[in-house]
Amino acid sequence: MYREKVVIGKGTEYPLNGLLTIPDGASGPVPAVVMVHGSGASNMDEKVIKLTPFKDLADGLAAHGIASLRYDKRTFVHGRKMMKNNAAGMTVREETIEDVLLALAMLRNDKRIDSDSIFILGHSMGAMLAPRIDAEGGNVKGLIMMAGTPYRLEEIVIRQLNQSRKGGGNPVLRFVTGMECKYFAKKFSVMYDLSDEEAKKKKFAGNVSLYYFKEMGQKTAADYLLESDKPALIMQGGRDFQVLADDDFKAFKEQLAGRDNVTYKLYPELNHCFVTAIYDDILKATKEYSVERHIGEDVIADIAEFIYAQK
Repeated sequence: MYREKVVIGKGTEYPLNGLLTIPDGASGPVPAVVMVHGSGASNMDEKVIKLTPFKDLADGLAAHGIASLRYDKRTFVHGRKMMKNNAAGMTVREETIEDVLLALAMLRNDKRIDSDSIFILGHSMGAMLAPRIDAEGGNVKGLIMMAGTPYRLEEIVIRQLNQSRKGGGNPVLRFVTGMECKYFAKKFSVMYDLSDEEAKKKKFAGNVSLYYFKEMGQKTAADYLLESDKPALIMQGGRDFQVLADDDFKAFKEQLAGRDNVTYKLYPELNHCFVTAIYDDILKATKEYSVERHIGEDVIADIAEFIYAQK
């Protein structure tokens, strides 16, 4: 394979450095994926301490003859500027969706890429957004959703706070987390009764307003999938403590029951980043992601098989 430096959004207010990975010796146009980050600010490798999921996926897929495009997330490069320009009204469209659409357009204009075989590969919140991106102009061949959820973002925030509150560790930390949980739950409980302008004036934390959650929560990933006939691959780590196999993965199967073109893959020993899990405790997330590991061939091969099955 070889990696080519690119710029997503060149000439716009928010240019982003990226890498287009092309399989070595490819003959003719090849299928490709655009990678969509999870929540928070992260680089093109989606680096989480010592883990680099997007780099692993790009290298692994290239070995199967599949190109990929990954790039720094807008909040990673331009976070302060975004807050200055549009703090109250920022949504996932400005944070994520606009750049994915630019990346997809770049691939479609590249003669080395099969424009009829381009996929969105979303991880975590990127998986939640994948069906929406397709519906709002992505128009891709299919969706690869890794560690996503059919629930709303605010529901996941409250659940993760509850997990931390009920876990072991420092009792003072548990108390503080419990207070945070009640505080945010109260805010979220009235969020959908607010007008958009009212929600923009209500802060969630830092400079993020409740409008960010309200706008995203109008429709879930499952809602978008039920309105679409695009093939989807839903992947889940069995020891993921951020998105849960017994809850989120199960809920996808229940909510999408009867929908065609959905493939489900569960990896019992893998965590949120699809590497072998060490701990089963959200309070040990830092330790979990501080040991270098890489995504295995089983995960890569399943993604490749799904992509080639759509030919």
